[in-house]
Formats: sequence, structure tokens, C-alpha cells
Amino acid sequence: MNRKSFISKLVVLTGLIAIISGLLLFYPQLETKIDATDETDITQLEDATLEEKLAIILDNSNLEGGVTGVSVLDATNGEQLFSRNADIRLHPASNMKILTAVSALETLGANYRFTTEVLTEGRVSGKVLHGNIYVKGKGDPTLLQSDLEAFAKELKKQGIHKIKGDLVGDDTWYDDVRLSQDLNWSDEPFYTGAQVSALTMSPDDDYDAGTVIVEVRPSGKGKKAEVRVTPENNYISIENKTKMVANGEEKDISIERQHGNNTIVIEGEMPKDGSISRSWASVWEPTNYVINVFRQTLEEEGITFIGKSEDRFEATPSSAEVLVAKESMPLKELFIPFMKLSNNGHGETLVKEMGKVVGDEGSWDEGLTVMKDVLGELGLNVDTILLRDGSGMSHKNLIPAVKLSELLYVIQEKDWFTSFQSVLPVAGHPERMIGGTLRNRMTDSPATKNAIAKTGSITGVSTLSGYVTTADGKEVIFSILINNFLGSSATIRSIEDSIVNAIADHEF
Repeated sequence: MNRKSFISKLVVLTGLIAIISGLLLFYPQLETKIDATDETDITQLEDATLEEKLAIILDNSNLEGGVTGVSVLDATNGEQLFSRNADIRLHPASNMKILTAVSALETLGANYRFTTEVLTEGRVSGKVLHGNIYVKGKGDPTLLQSDLEAFAKELKKQGIHKIKGDLVGDDTWYDDVRLSQDLNWSDEPFYTGAQVSALTMSPDDDYDAGTVIVEVRPSGKGKKAEVRVTPENNYISIENKTKMVANGEEKDISIERQHGNNTIVIEGEMPKDGSISRSWASVWEPTNYVINVFRQTLEEEGITFIGKSEDRFEATPSSAEVLVAKESMPLKELFIPFMKLSNNGHGETLVKEMGKVVGDEGSWDEGLTVMKDVLGELGLNVDTILLRDGSGMSHKNLIPAVKLSELLYVIQEKDWFTSFQSVLPVAGHPERMIGGTLRNRMTDSPATKNAIAKTGSITGVSTLSGYVTTADGKEVIFSILINNFLGSSATIRSIEDSIVNAIADHEF
């Protein structure tokens, strides 16, 4: 297919144009700018400046009524290459995680680790521990059931077979505020709005702390679908309102925890030949969840409680001694699921951890103050930004696109920059923990495995900020913040991708 027929076909379908050499680049509404049947105009497009190309992309009716801020900088010297509403403060959505990650790397360091400890103030006589067992959480979002099993095995190895005392959860490393100040109540039952506690655990190695995995699958017998929960526990209860239907019928399953308790309601129809429905549901009070599962784990390991034993929640006495402890992976590794998969819980935990380590107060207020101070020290004008959380779920966070791009420029000189750079999603890379939230975007294009960037999406907001290399080898920084749009998120994301592809395909 020659140039003329290829471009004409795209104009007829959607007003998008393909860059020649087999690399796809969309230019919305390009038919209003050039005559696709005129070879001279195509040459003019190829010779167009980057500013002209990006202006064409942004002249899109889908952006009308909203606000789009775009800032493009030369990564080698910080020179502005393109700007559109770049100074207007906009909601960053999960681009907020860039600020959180940068602050944490600067404050805590790439090798920082979280800790969970099991302690006692009691004494062992024979095979009996006379005293309480304390599980002290220090924010680790990577604690798994397998770690609790390892704790139990170690206690047994130390000669503890029975415990005459209580099992106590200690989450006082952070305050007791579980949800960030602007989180919508309707997000709270789901993993995207999971509660934050210093003592928490995850159901798998995506490390969605404070959640359980609920699977609904066809039942071989009975009128209701089969439900499985990971990890198995009696802390949550299942209300199964499903109905099995015939092969070939439509599957319609909803999984949602009731607000304010741990009853997960499952409703809808499951065909006999239906596929598994899977959801990560947040729990109410993660501290209690950990203690419930740990007591169950101890008993399964053969360690029994004797006498009148209760689950309690209070601070560990200063006289208590550590029996066994677990350290998390370093931040530079934890940042892979945090940034690649855009894990909200990690963002909020990091805010509280910065507050605890720097200001001895594990709270959002203290952590956000630390972040603001750090960003100011990095040269960001903090008078023009508003920080409300660490994940970007808040619709009150505000930052101009130019400040995000300037931050991405400044941090290139930091010794931890390679750790930050390596955890950004990679455009079009199919592997989940490499491509992350960009694995299905900008495939077979100039940006494929070239652009690395953080995505962001909440209602009416779509964002993308990161780094890309042009066709002639220039390193470029970009920040795209699109706010107040209505309609398809996929359409808005295609505009973002078009901008990045235009930069990647450009020659200066």
C-alpha cells in the first residue's frame, strides 16, 4: 500500500494518519490541516516542527470543554520544546505517584526496607510460653501468609508449642486513620481504596495490602456458584447470592464488600461453562485481619493457646524481646509493583512511612509535609502544587504539567535515578512487570519499548508523564495532564499515545 492510499484510508475512518516506515502514529483531525492527496503536503508534514505536529494532535474535539496541560522538555538541558497550558494546575491522578516515589527515594533511600516483628515479654518454661505474643507491624505491605507460616515454624523451632497468653496486634507505628482524606466512600470496598495500617498483609505478590482475593467459579453441583477466598480465613464472611445457569448463557457476577464490615456479597449468574470471576476485595480493619490469620496459622502449625486467650490490639511493651522478624524487599524492588501496576496502597503507605521516619509521626499530614519539603529542596515550586495523598486517588491534588516535567528533569542527577527509571512502565512491552500499565499501549509504534512513563486515570482525568527518545536520538521528557473530559477514556489515552509517538518519531 503506497503513502497516498494508506493515509486516505485513515482519514476516511477516523481522521488519524500513519507515519510511514511501518510505525503507527495517530493525528486526530488531520484532514482539516492537509490534503492527503497532495505529495507536497506530505513532505511538509515530514518537515513540520514538533510544535506543529503536537498542535495538530491537540486540535481534537474530544478535548473540547476540558483542560489539557502539556509540557515537553529536552532531557539534556531542560530546554522547553513544547508547552500548552503547562502552567495551569491540574489533577495528576496516578502521576501523583511520581512525586511520592521521588520523595521516598530521596528520604528513605532505594535500599530501605519495612519490618514486621514477633515479640514477647514472657518466658518459656518447657514447651509453654507464659506471656503474650505481640505482632508489631512497621508498615510492610509485602507481608504474606507464607511469612506468618515462617514465623510459626520459627517459634516452634525455639521450643514454643503452647502459649499461655493473648495474641496482640500492634499497629501503633502509624496513626489509626485508615483512609486518606479525599477517598470516595464508594472506592473503599475495593483494593484501589484499601485501608492503610502499620500491620497489614497481602494475598499475593502484587502486594495489594489489606485485601483478600475472591474467586467465583462454576459449581459442579448445587444451585449456587463455588466461592474461594485467598488466604482462607474466618475474618471475613461470604454472602453467596449467585445462581447457576445453563451453558452458554451470559455471566454476570458482582463481588463487593459491605461498607463498614467484612461481609462480602456475591451476586449474579454463573453459567455452568463460565470462566472464573476474580476480585481483590479490601478488608475492614487490616490489623485484625492479620491477627486472625496468624492465630489460625499458629494452630495449623501445632502451636496451641491454653487458658483464656484473646486477640487484643495495643502497643508492645518496651521490655518485650524479638523472637522472629521479617524484612521486606528494598524499595527499589517494591517500586516495581508500586509503579508498574500503579498500586495505590503502596503510595499511601510510603507517605505515612516518610512521616514516621522523618517526623516520628506515621500520618498523612506529617508525610505530606515531608514530601512538600523534599520536593521544595529538589527545586519544585511548592507554592503552585497541592498534595492531598500519595496515590493520586484524590480529586484535590494539583500540579502544573511543567512542574512534573521539571521534576523529571532534575532527578536525572540523583544517584537513585536508575532505580526510579527502571520501575516506570515500558510502552508496548508485553511482560506484565515490565510493560505494566503501558503493556497494551503504543504497540508497534515509534514509542514501543522506547517510552517509559507513569500512567494516571480517575474519573474525568487521564495523565501520562515520562521519558522518550526521538528518531534522531534526542532524550525528551514529557508530561500530559488531561482534565475534565467526558466520554471514552480509550479515546483520551489514544491522544496521549499520539503525542508520545509524535515525539518518538520526530527528528530535530
